Amino acid sequence: MAHMRNWLILTAATLLISAAAFGQTVRIMGSDTTLPLTQKEAEVFNKTSKGTSIAVTGGGSGVGIAALIEGTTDIAMSSRPLKFYEKLKIQTAKITYKQVEIAKDVLSVIVHPSNKISRLTRQQLEDIFTGKITNWKQVGGADMRIIVYTRETSSGTYEFFKDHVMNKKNFARTALSLAATGAVIQSISQTKGAIGYVGLAYLNKKVKPISVSYEGKGYVEPTLQNAQTGQYPITRPLYYFYNQKREKLVNPFINFILSPKGQQIVKEDGYIPVK
Repeated sequence: MAHMRNWLILTAATLLISAAAFGQTVRIMGSDTTLPLTQKEAEVFNKTSKGTSIAVTGGGSGVGIAALIEGTTDIAMSSRPLKFYEKLKIQTAKITYKQVEIAKDVLSVIVHPSNKISRLTRQQLEDIFTGKITNWKQVGGADMRIIVYTRETSSGTYEFFKDHVMNKKNFARTALSLAATGAVIQSISQTKGAIGYVGLAYLNKKVKPISVSYEGKGYVEPTLQNAQTGQYPITRPLYYFYNQKREKLVNPFINFILSPKGQQIVKEDGYIPVK
């Protein structure tokens, strides 16, 4: 028994030394839109940080907020504000949360590169995504069926697009729901009649961004410069939510993102700085 007790004490001491040596890990989960930015920020932060490392996973805004309520993440990334029922759950869990805006995102409507359509009005987008318009010839394109791709309902990007582009109308029943932004890019790059929406930071040459006109105004490309000047209308804030009890742990990373160096990374990665 004495031998076993001594072994347990030695093991516990070893674990404490190991924990001290490796420091603490800040767990971050949530928005796919915010994911690439947070990964880049974490990569730079981890190179210089002493005692704290950052671990980042996606899953969507709703997933990150649920994890925050459950206590399985330290920071929830979100591309939308908290919903009423989420605030109630947080209150029930007796969590005092804090909200920090770390950047702004530009949302881009995308199609297959072969599609000759290069601009659409907000009303046309609403009609396409609700299923009222079903063929590209109805908006001046080829005689080709429109295939709508959208994010799943737990996604903050889904919520934002529905509220601010579709006037809170429901997506077409034929719309294909995808779990991740990367899947939207891949699907549209392989489907000639496809249309969808992604954060500007995800754009690549495999898809084609569409210029958008709101309420009779001119067509504007989804670029960082157009968003910064206020010309491009589909922009939104990106948030971190965290439990105030974890403030001491998470603050070094949040302060880094809000620093001039962190905000420079925001800009370089295709987002709009808040500072």
